[in-house]
Amino acid sequence: MKSLRKQLSLSIFLVLFLTIFLIGLLSNWLINREFEKYITQLGVERRENLVEELNGQYDGFKRNWKLDYVHAIGMNALYDGYIVKLYDLGGNVVWDAQNHDMSLCGKIMNEISVRMEERGSKGGFVDHTYDLSQNGRKTGSVSIKYYGPFFMNEADFDFINVMNKVLGFIGILSGICSVAVGCFLARRISRPVTKTAYIAKQISEGNYNIRFEPGTRIKELDDLAAAINQLSDALGRQENLRKQLTADVAHELRTPLTSLSSHLEAMMEGLWDPTPERLYSCFEEVKRLGTLVADLEQLARIESENLTLKKSRIDLTGLVKIVSDTMNGEIQKKNHSFEMEGNPVFVEADKDRISQVVANLLSNAVKYTPKGGSIKVLVSETPQYGIVKVLDNGIGIEEEELPLIFERFYRSDKSRDRRTGGAGIGLAIVKSIVAAHGGTVTAERRREGGSCFTVSLPKGPVVH
Repeated sequence: MKSLRKQLSLSIFLVLFLTIFLIGLLSNWLINREFEKYITQLGVERRENLVEELNGQYDGFKRNWKLDYVHAIGMNALYDGYIVKLYDLGGNVVWDAQNHDMSLCGKIMNEISVRMEERGSKGGFVDHTYDLSQNGRKTGSVSIKYYGPFFMNEADFDFINVMNKVLGFIGILSGICSVAVGCFLARRISRPVTKTAYIAKQISEGNYNIRFEPGTRIKELDDLAAAINQLSDALGRQENLRKQLTADVAHELRTPLTSLSSHLEAMMEGLWDPTPERLYSCFEEVKRLGTLVADLEQLARIESENLTLKKSRIDLTGLVKIVSDTMNGEIQKKNHSFEMEGNPVFVEADKDRISQVVANLLSNAVKYTPKGGSIKVLVSETPQYGIVKVLDNGIGIEEEELPLIFERFYRSDKSRDRRTGGAGIGLAIVKSIVAAHGGTVTAERRREGGSCFTVSLPKGPVVH
């Protein structure tokens, strides 16, 4: 199995190599095509210049040709690859390069043919005749024989070879640079990924204090590092909660069991008489154990994926009124003032479960608000949510504890026991029920003292 670094290096190299190779091929093709166009146009212009030069070598007064100049023009053209044959007005040959120097013409034609065949050209020698005239009067004609559609001399071939060498050198240099860049990028990308894998392995082994320091300057990798750090924090908190849960369960079970055991032991050894009062005390401890187990079972059932909600259209204001009426005795017992505000707000929810949510929140407000305090429930709505707020002026919750109070067995007041404050499962049940409805529950500390719990429930069915 190849490492990420090797795969990235190879991938980057292949991409750059193919890119450079294709660019080289395209550049070579474009350069050759444009150069062929240039040579072809240059040939046309050269032949036109030959015609113009020969036009000027006719003496209209003497009606003859300046053969010395014609000879010079023809020989220069021959060295350039053009074989000139000049005719007078009657069609008689005035000057012919082949007749003048047959061996030189053959040598030049052969060199041009071999040179162009090596290049892969499929052309051949063609003969083109141009009319010569002065002042609108025809003076003769000239036949120019050349390799068509174009041909190159040694200088042209040298230019093309140099261009190909330059492209090849650029390609090799680019290939070396692509290897270097590929290795650099692969190393830069693979190092944080490898480090992330190492950190993830450490986290899986229980080392939740390890952290990845972002700073790769690559957004996705920095996001990955941040996500790993958040995962480590979350797992660390879960591990602490798990340990706390074990300790809390042991503590919650130990207290009633110890009390029950000591009472029964005293009665068995004859130290106490099994009076109704002592038996009732034992019964209370057993009952307390049963309540704790029931709470745990209820929380497990609510948090399970198989929880079935019997939703219907319910009025939150009416539901809050019903629940508060059932708790009126507890409220009056502590001499609390109770106030409720809100218009009818309808949501799709399980009536029994939401009643349990409201009851738990009101019960907490009653427990943790000193005698003579005030409790207020506000029911409101937004276009998407129905909202229930439970406010009190009780002992409140410290800011640092707000994110933790919905965890099971968590107590903001560490000094209380089950007789005064419960096992710390009620708010965990509230959170689970609300989450099952697709809503949210939050807690905040009021400036004037006390707490405010806000439950938001979607009005319509939740789309998963």
